[in-house]
Amino acid sequence: MAIFALLAGFFGVLCLDLTALAATTERVVVNRYSGLAIEGFDPVAYFTDSQASQGVADFEASEAGAVWRFRNESNRASFVAHPEIYGPQFGGYDPVDLGRGVTYAGNPRFWVVAGQRLYLFGREENRDAFAAEPLRFLKDATTRWPALEQGLAQ
Repeated sequence: MAIFALLAGFFGVLCLDLTALAATTERVVVNRYSGLAIEGFDPVAYFTDSQASQGVADFEASEAGAVWRFRNESNRASFVAHPEIYGPQFGGYDPVDLGRGVTYAGNPRFWVVAGQRLYLFGREENRDAFAAEPLRFLKDATTRWPALEQGLAQ
């Protein structure tokens, strides 16, 4: 009887974990445990403050299967009005790696705003290479992204 209770508890925990995963998406870089996009950094602050800034729980919005955090209500309102502008391009995946045919999550601390769009990178070397020649990397990333995106869970 004790083994049955133990197995029931194990499968109950397993089901809870699957429910949490089902509530998120892979098409945007999201922390699978918290549901936060780009680790809770404010995507608008990259544009307004030219720096990576943590958002706060008081200013959140849901978009594209993720929870986004902001430093203030103004940034939240800007994002809600234009998520396609303020959200990281390619869902926050590293465009250098996308150009190679690989989906690698960007780190919100390694970023570039180019052409009025935000790009996140998995490694500093990728960020530096992209910053030197954004159009070169965007060509390959843009070409490969639709097929790679289709392989990611919605």
